[in-house]
Amino acid sequence: MPSRFLRLGPLALVLSALAGCGGKPNTETLAIDAVPARQAAPLTPTSMALAVGGAFGPRQSAYANNLSPPLAWATTPGAQAYAVVIEDPDAEGGRPFVHWLIWNIPGDAVGLPEGVPLGPSTAVPPGASQGMSDARTPGYFGPHPPAGAGVHHYHVELFALDQRLDLKPTAQLPQLKAAMTEHVLAKGELVATYAAPK
Repeated sequence: MPSRFLRLGPLALVLSALAGCGGKPNTETLAIDAVPARQAAPLTPTSMALAVGGAFGPRQSAYANNLSPPLAWATTPGAQAYAVVIEDPDAEGGRPFVHWLIWNIPGDAVGLPEGVPLGPSTAVPPGASQGMSDARTPGYFGPHPPAGAGVHHYHVELFALDQRLDLKPTAQLPQLKAAMTEHVLAKGELVATYAAPK
């Protein structure tokens, strides 16, 4: 855990994490760009949670229901598992803000339902594990840009893997990227937007 969080109590820790949801864009590479895939043809995740123009609705926002978005995709031949990462590169703090890490989604899955339960291990989908968001919670943490921060862009990144990952639940993004390296068959993303309620 970064040293700047070590002396914070639970409430202050969450508020500090939320403060990272707004500010100037940073230059650190997103997971989708950092981990190569064997296939050039991209996966194309879609979501029924997006409004006209590609914005997340309030159900997906940490200002409201904080439900992970429903996702759909076409299967990738040979995939043994899938992983999903959601990052906000418009956050301040020197790197994208991590909103969701979930991996070991079954290889025959064609999507995720809305509202995957929080926690490191989840029965929906069976066998999947969730990592730590930058809000320091295991599972999904929805968009929460500060008031006045403008529109933020949320990269929903999908990876088809040639094996399940031997990775402990509650792992963070660097560990997930390392575990996926050389095991990504195909990858793709959709970009959703969200701005703080007025």
